[in-house]
Amino acid sequence: MVKTMQPCAFIKHLLIVMSALALLASSSCESSGPSEKRVAAGDEIDDPSHGVIVAMGDSLTAGLGVAPTDSYPAQLERLLVDRGLNYKVINAGISGETSSGARARIDWVLKLNPDIVILETGANDGLRGIDPTLVEKNIEEIVLRLKQEEVTIVLAGMMMVTNLGKTYVSAFNDLYPRLARRHQLVFMPFFLQDVATDAAKNQEDGIHPNRAGYEIIAANLLPYVEQAIKLNSP
Repeated sequence: MVKTMQPCAFIKHLLIVMSALALLASSSCESSGPSEKRVAAGDEIDDPSHGVIVAMGDSLTAGLGVAPTDSYPAQLERLLVDRGLNYKVINAGISGETSSGARARIDWVLKLNPDIVILETGANDGLRGIDPTLVEKNIEEIVLRLKQEEVTIVLAGMMMVTNLGKTYVSAFNDLYPRLARRHQLVFMPFFLQDVATDAAKNQEDGIHPNRAGYEIIAANLLPYVEQAIKLNSP
């Protein structure tokens, strides 16, 4: 049975800052539509012996504000290599993206031929107060499309700031474990576990993880990715 966590005690000023940044990022990134140019340099797969993991998400996946080598996909790949797991982790994060944007580019993601997709999306929806029912529908459509292509999915849960009201926060937070149960997904309950609200683990904006924060995220994700690799193995 998948267990949910209690929402983190996000401080009030984060809501204002996060909302502004999300809207700013969306105006510059999401409107331009998906493009293969967004895949980081060096992410092309030139060795067929590599397994392929695609990290799909928003600025938290893209690594906004840190060097590409410090983003969680890059750090996760190094952890896998250290364990003898021959997987390439492609950073397919787009800053400012909502779950609707993620759903719209799922066929582009599939062109990367992933064995596993780590799906982190929905935070920008929540900050804009988008109906959790729509967020759930979007994520479910992504999941169904990936499963249609026999891609193993790691779903990263997100938790919304408490300022949006108990009813909204509960509906938003609960959609992730519900989807994980319904579709029997590998499920990381909270993507920002041990990082959210910790000034030492975040950049000056108090929102986006720094190198140390992404190191924790990669380490927290590792057992879930290892579980997905086992499920994906013949």
